[in-house]
Amino acid sequence: MTSTITPPASLNKFEKFKAEKDGLAVKAELEHFARIGWEAMDQIDREHRLKWLGVFFRPVTPGKFMMRMRMPSGILTSPQMRVLADIMQRYGDEGSADITTRQNIQLRGIRIEDVPDILNRLQQVGMTSIQSGMDNVRNITGSPVAGIDASELIDTRELVQQVQDTLTNGGKGNPEFTNLPRKFNIAIAGCRDNSVHAEINDLAFIPAYKDNLLGFNVLVGGFFSAKRCDAAIPLNAWVPPQDVVDLSQALLEVYRDNGLRSNRLKARLMWLIDEWGMEKFRAEVEKQLGRPLQPAAEKDEIDWEKLDHIGVYPQKQPGLNYVGLHIPVGRLYAQDMFDIARLAEVYGSGEIRLTVEQNAIIPNVPDSRLEAFLVEPLLQHFSINPDSLARSLVSCTGAQFCNFALIETKNRALSLIEELDTEVSLSKPVRIHWTGCPNSCGQPQVADIGLMGTKARKNGKAVEGVDIYMGGKVGKDAHLGSCVQKGIPCEDLKPVLRDLLIKHFNATPR
Repeated sequence: MTSTITPPASLNKFEKFKAEKDGLAVKAELEHFARIGWEAMDQIDREHRLKWLGVFFRPVTPGKFMMRMRMPSGILTSPQMRVLADIMQRYGDEGSADITTRQNIQLRGIRIEDVPDILNRLQQVGMTSIQSGMDNVRNITGSPVAGIDASELIDTRELVQQVQDTLTNGGKGNPEFTNLPRKFNIAIAGCRDNSVHAEINDLAFIPAYKDNLLGFNVLVGGFFSAKRCDAAIPLNAWVPPQDVVDLSQALLEVYRDNGLRSNRLKARLMWLIDEWGMEKFRAEVEKQLGRPLQPAAEKDEIDWEKLDHIGVYPQKQPGLNYVGLHIPVGRLYAQDMFDIARLAEVYGSGEIRLTVEQNAIIPNVPDSRLEAFLVEPLLQHFSINPDSLARSLVSCTGAQFCNFALIETKNRALSLIEELDTEVSLSKPVRIHWTGCPNSCGQPQVADIGLMGTKARKNGKAVEGVDIYMGGKVGKDAHLGSCVQKGIPCEDLKPVLRDLLIKHFNATPR
């Protein structure tokens, strides 16, 4: 359906440049950009429109761009991983990549001169970065063990792929969905443990039975931003699997055509729901869908605590196992990626899966090969049994590469956890999430302990600091945590965390 967006009378700067030229238009200009170089590019093209192609200008590394993939359900193949590794080795001056909290991979250090060739190489192995930034639907998340989990309810892989293909025109780019009021997150869960963190998505489908039929209850409006954070709320709708794509499209069209555009701080879906009320919002979605929605099932099937999928687990397929590798804060280098691709081919079926906790899974490892797999040298670095504090550590990019971040996160998170591990002992993992700024890419609100970068004061001087969040819960009865302490200087953080671990998480001093 053609967009019927009515621009507000007073356009903010983002709506102005979107009205001037669709973001996908720069796809035809990439060869020109490659010839003239990043400094000669139009500023809006360089810093904003390229994001529609998944290419991000990074002011903290001028001339070196980040590229964000689309990986539905976090699934890729060994040949695809090998191509990503080769791109990093050949073109990535910074030499690193990151697994994100949306089950995809970001490549760093990319030059604009190399982008046309890189996109061609990605296309050859069935990968795309299209519409992965700015006001688009971001990577669609699903269970990382869909189709292999012995306890799953619905294999959601095909549904996730169908939704992505609809919204991106099979990876070619779809202008029907390239001008949303703001970014939009979708998750489709088929498991019992809420491995997709449904509550933090604008649109989430969670398994539920209605009249003995298995389908999905629908949640809407979850989001994090610098201004506001909200958990998703029920749409009071249940859909069978065959209606997931149609409902996703109809709901996005309602949001696209009616979302609030004058103030970007109030442009996410929840603000529209607030303005209209849920009854009107639901009615407009039904109108766009062209048929009434069934009321939600009385209960959903999210009845397990959250799993992290690290370790060795038997699959539903007899004689096969999946092995979850802990990737410290999701950071990968080219050789790591080559090594993971090799392990997946030698021991598995050549498939690799990523999780929202920034880890990797190698599925389809036969019982007969498991012993040899577990003594591979790479597992000394990417452990299947990491220490309790490191196991659930998550971090955003941080100030090393992101201009929004107020503090460095990944390296600091790793070093601090290593120090704490020598001082306290835990009987079970504690989820500690770092985010460099209030945009909350590291999702501190879903953590046991969340650390949000801020500027603090110490001895009258501005220093890097954090606000501390606690009480976030994932899995069954998920809810967001809240801020409990503000402005802790990072250099004073270790004893504060140590005390929190002892007081609230039964840590014992070593």
